Amino acid sequence: MPAPSRPVRIDLVGVATASGASVRGCGMGPEALRVAGLAEALMDLDHAVADHGDLRRAQTSPSTHPSSARMPEERKADVLEMAARISDAGHAILQSGHVPVFLGGDHSIAMGTVSAVARYCLPRQKPVHVLWIDAHADYNTPQTSPSGNLHGMPLALLCGEPGFDEAFQGDWLGRIDAHNVTILGARSVDREERRLVQARGIEVIDMRKIDQIGVVAAVQKVIDKAKAAEAHLHVSLDVDSLDPAIAPGGGTLVPGGLSYREAHLVMEMLHDCGLVGSLDVVELNPFLDHGGKSATLLVDLVASLFGRSIMGEEPGPMEFVTE
Repeated sequence: MPAPSRPVRIDLVGVATASGASVRGCGMGPEALRVAGLAEALMDLDHAVADHGDLRRAQTSPSTHPSSARMPEERKADVLEMAARISDAGHAILQSGHVPVFLGGDHSIAMGTVSAVARYCLPRQKPVHVLWIDAHADYNTPQTSPSGNLHGMPLALLCGEPGFDEAFQGDWLGRIDAHNVTILGARSVDREERRLVQARGIEVIDMRKIDQIGVVAAVQKVIDKAKAAEAHLHVSLDVDSLDPAIAPGGGTLVPGGLSYREAHLVMEMLHDCGLVGSLDVVELNPFLDHGGKSATLLVDLVASLFGRSIMGEEPGPMEFVTE
């Protein structure tokens, strides 16, 4: 039976950065999601919403390099500074009993978002399960990555993979168990990355498996595992998990992704299970989008995750907080 919908306090945290990616533009993603009506969609579902604005690079002077061509060490410093700030911000939200929704930005922000969840759950002895909805595994290390882009490395760092230098360490970093990670929708995985993922026992539900067994069976497996462990389920949603025909607004698109109905069904099932305690929405690039098509779809998917349904209950009074 579906879990009853209940109002929660959702805290939006924008992370306006593209330092982990090779294509400029996804730093504008958080604002595009706001313009597409994310807060309003959540308030229509009777949730209270607090928007904490955007975390941005501390460096305010213009760089001599565009973000896609800046020196690797400069971009790495940006990613790690942001990860520490995200981790602290997310940890504070969770301690307050609220649900953090992180708006990216490129997928390197998950170094901080998942760390926040892991740090929060560790003293409570609560397992963290991660559902990584993405066309890519994002399990490269600095040694295996063909591109060197940090948005392809967050899961490897979070799972404790060797090969990351001391700059990647700190009190902000949380760890997760690779056996508690599921990658859903994969269809572009590098050769060395594939070997690591298989060696660590990470569950990969690629598009072939979804075609074979169906999205319901695939997602139910994730839910059953998390439910048995009484886990905190963190969902990390990358726009490129969706088929480019319905979501063209990403910098690393791969044909053959989740369909409109498959994606909504995933979100609806996750809502019904009642286990999701935090969410990333990443890699939206408004510069590459077509008239806000991808942003609107992502807002609709987040609304499904938080309870929108065809026969939903009448919403109650709305509350919006700006911090």
